[in-house]
Amino acid sequence: MSSQSTVRLAPPLLWAVILPAIVWLLSACSTVSPDATSGTALRGTGDLGVVIERADGRVKIVETSGRSVLATVEGLGDLSHASVVFSRDARHAFVFGRDGGLTKVDLLQAKIVGRVLQAGNSIGGSISHDGRLIVAQNYAPGGVKAFDADTLELLAEVPAITEGGLRSKVVGLADLPGRRFIYSLFEAGEIWITDFSDPKNPQTQRFAGGNQPYDALVTPNGRHYIAGLFGEDGLAMLDLWNPEQGSRKILAGYGRGEEPLPVFKMPHLRGWSVAGGKAYLPAIGRHEVLVVDTETWQEVARVPVRSQPVFVMARPDGREIWVNFAFPDNGWVQVIDTVSGKVTHTLQPGRGILHMEFLSKGHEVWLSARDDNKVVIYDTATKQQIGGFDSASPSGIFFTTRAARTGF
Repeated sequence: MSSQSTVRLAPPLLWAVILPAIVWLLSACSTVSPDATSGTALRGTGDLGVVIERADGRVKIVETSGRSVLATVEGLGDLSHASVVFSRDARHAFVFGRDGGLTKVDLLQAKIVGRVLQAGNSIGGSISHDGRLIVAQNYAPGGVKAFDADTLELLAEVPAITEGGLRSKVVGLADLPGRRFIYSLFEAGEIWITDFSDPKNPQTQRFAGGNQPYDALVTPNGRHYIAGLFGEDGLAMLDLWNPEQGSRKILAGYGRGEEPLPVFKMPHLRGWSVAGGKAYLPAIGRHEVLVVDTETWQEVARVPVRSQPVFVMARPDGREIWVNFAFPDNGWVQVIDTVSGKVTHTLQPGRGILHMEFLSKGHEVWLSARDDNKVVIYDTATKQQIGGFDSASPSGIFFTTRAARTGF
């Protein structure tokens, strides 16, 4: 074509057809594609969580960035004592119900994708570090069961039966590196570690555990397993780096010489806290939080609190400990400063505060106010309420950040 040639433009009618098509194509390329399976916009799972609505057998799926409810999922059975663990990618929540139900919930599609009734009475479970096994701890029949995390197929069962034939309720189940799980036997007073590396042939180590262990935790560094004892003042501790040394008693006789108060609600040891080289533990039948040096495992202080503590939870940075209480003072929460060792704030967030859950960096705490049918959200710096929403008899609150933590 010569430089003198004229460029011929398309007729106006043709441009009227082409231009809208070009604009539509460009806008389609710049928008987020819908999820092919659900038809909803794609989103991450790092800020998601679930709230247990215990009276109605359902969960609310929540997102913490906007402090809002995304969906409600029904049909999860008896959630009067429920706990939750998450898949490694934080897409699925595994909900353990009191009726022995194990329910797999897809948080993005907001629906149940698997459910089995695996026992008659169950109070929780755990997930292996590789995310492939779900293990449930059971009261009736006593023992643990391992399931395939994808299909919920039963892979193995370990009855909690001692060499003398005594069957026990299982409590305090926690995950350990590999496909190992540690748990306590209430009636037998033992601590067991079961390795499910070969699910068809699980291997179990047994240790003494004290009088009636009722719950337990693994310290944040994964080294120590500590079981609270209902039948005696004290705790049983097993060094997981040196298990051949067996368990030993710590804080023996912390209430010696004093009459214990009636216990209206057992403390939850998953709410125990380790912060700044100290462990903060609820004292059974006492209005105290025990402070323990984690090098020597000796008591170094006691903090008087308003009532019998249930959860004693550290803010993620370790600077504060938040404490809630058993009935009749379960409308109160107190905050302990870990530097001064004193209660600095006494709050009344609502009636029947059953559970607290911090955001991963600790700037917010969500609390379930069962008797107000609400979840309330507090700024941990100002100690002021900054949000909340209605929820029918809420109890446990669980965020997907737990997927990256041992012992949860």
